[in-house]
Amino acid sequence: MKLPVIKLDGKAAGDVDMSDAVFGITDIRGDILARYVNWQLAKRRAGTHKVQTRNENSRTGKKMYKQKGTGGARHGSRRAPQFVGGSRAFGPVVRDHGFSLPKKVRALALRHALSAKVVAGDLVVVDSLSLKDAKTAGLRETLGKLGWTRTLIIAGPEVDTNFGLAARNIPMVNVLPNAGLNVYDILRADKLVLTKAAVEAIEATYKDYTPSRREAEAAQAAKPAAKTKKEAA
Repeated sequence: MKLPVIKLDGKAAGDVDMSDAVFGITDIRGDILARYVNWQLAKRRAGTHKVQTRNENSRTGKKMYKQKGTGGARHGSRRAPQFVGGSRAFGPVVRDHGFSLPKKVRALALRHALSAKVVAGDLVVVDSLSLKDAKTAGLRETLGKLGWTRTLIIAGPEVDTNFGLAARNIPMVNVLPNAGLNVYDILRADKLVLTKAAVEAIEATYKDYTPSRREAEAAQAAKPAAKTKKEAA
């Protein structure tokens, strides 16, 4: 498949060939995308929530009153959870919220996320992203003319220094190198902007892919049926 390439000023800059295995999936698997997003958000949680347990509470552990003869319940410590200032029972502890997700599932989710942007018409390919001066006002005006408001920009192996400085103070515009490409940021952006260098790097990493039976059947169903000899006559 081919997509048009534009320059930062909006002028045409030719076309680019896109791999169907990476950008041409039509049967988008929402369940795969959901698994990846849940994995990504769980992995980035700090997990530093913590409450005081009974052995950490500074209240006295001396028996409150004698065991019998008071007419009240039997208690042995002010640290018990039922008292004001006591400890909390079964509270959160420091832990890792992350869980494992197979590498093949992660790669498949990225292909489906990229293809979803192509299907929706929200994928833009630019020739390159570089600026002479790191001026936020000028870049904001340029992006506004292009209609790039809530946008994820993958700038290539490295982000141009001036472009990164100019874009970092523009709300809802996220500029990342190739290594920062991820499904969550792709899905929450209205526009996905890739440089030609980024497209080449993505295809080099993910083009070696054998479609599943379901994807192969969907691709076959999307193709127009071949005419028989009688129909052609």
